[in-house]
Amino acid sequence: MIWKALALSLALTLGIEGAVAWLWGLRGRALWLCVLVNTMTNPAVVLLHQRFPSWGATAALELSAAAAEGFCYARFGVRRAWGLAVTANGVSFGAGLLLNWLL
Repeated sequence: MIWKALALSLALTLGIEGAVAWLWGLRGRALWLCVLVNTMTNPAVVLLHQRFPSWGATAALELSAAAAEGFCYARFGVRRAWGLAVTANGVSFGAGLLLNWLL
């Protein structure tokens, strides 16, 4: 069951954050960087959230993911890297909250 949740969460995250990155202007290799960093951060956040399901832990996990992604974006020369990381994670997290509320 956890594998299904991980796969669904990653697919939704890649779709949402990929769309935000595309709207941000990322193309080609930079867009693939978005896929890579989210493939690295999302499973860790989901697994740790399962283990520590409090709002405080969730906030810390999401901030950590945004920081890791922002660092990667900045390291590889993405324009306004930190803004992208915070925006993409905020939109993705908000969409997740909405989906959980609707389901």
